[in-house]
Amino acid sequence: MKTPEIPANEVQRLKALRSLHLLDTLPEERFDRVTRMARRLFGVPIALVSLIDENRQWFKSSCGLGAATETPRDLSLCGHAILGNDILLVPDTLQDARFADNPFVKDAPHVRFYAGCPLSFSGNLKMGTLCLIDDKPRMFDAEDAVALRDLASMVEDELRAFQASTSDELTQISNRRGFISLAGHMLHHCQMKGVKASLVFIDLDKFKLINDTYGHGEGDRALVYFSELMKQVFGYFDVIARLGGDEFVALMGNRTKSEAEQGILALQRYVDEHNASQITPYQLAFSYGIVEFDPAAPHSLETLLAEGDSTMYRIKKSKCMRS
Repeated sequence: MKTPEIPANEVQRLKALRSLHLLDTLPEERFDRVTRMARRLFGVPIALVSLIDENRQWFKSSCGLGAATETPRDLSLCGHAILGNDILLVPDTLQDARFADNPFVKDAPHVRFYAGCPLSFSGNLKMGTLCLIDDKPRMFDAEDAVALRDLASMVEDELRAFQASTSDELTQISNRRGFISLAGHMLHHCQMKGVKASLVFIDLDKFKLINDTYGHGEGDRALVYFSELMKQVFGYFDVIARLGGDEFVALMGNRTKSEAEQGILALQRYVDEHNASQITPYQLAFSYGIVEFDPAAPHSLETLLAEGDSTMYRIKKSKCMRS
């Protein structure tokens, strides 16, 4: 068995994949309808939308595979498919030295035929594949290839639409819709694993003064600067978002309230460094409220947001009274 090679642009590819905020999200009809169409059009038992991260191939859509949601990357045929620019066609895996002794060929789901069309998101960056799988060898002609490419283009369109609908256009972090989706998944995971999480509701201080004094263009730049500082502080497994206006939020999984406070202290240090650099003619400042999620007595995401907002507002009000 041949293990898939790592693409030369792997760092950029993974960065683009993460920017989609699509991994480990719930099934969606927009992707499921494509795999249903592929399965019916080609008469195969399995059709997948597969995304490849560092260690696994994860199925955004799976039609015919059962309950499996992911497999190791080093065993995946899709890991080979993303190395090329066109369809990886394997009419009979038992006749291909790369795959003949692959566990997924020898055992369930007994992959004998494979056709995987790489999914490009940005330039030459391949996120994964739309792939067809059969447990019998089969032919695949030029017309079949055109049809598979057309369906793969539909998936690529949905990838772009998903990012557009869940990302804030100005700051390029999640918007409210994206946050609700990702945070809901994280809280469910924390509850299942019995671990705590912390939500931090953040509001910029004196943001209206920046707009009134320097103009809305500079106000937009302030929002971008602040979001970039948040990206540097919070990790890949944290969920950060701009909810709207000058309101931001961060959800940190497996973090207690006191641990979340350490993250905010780190954010304050980054803000202080930014202000000391005098990149902007004004000082960035923020107020925040932290709410802890207890898996033993879980509150809804909406409740956490409301409590975080209320806590932040009390702190912000007290700061205004002192100034």
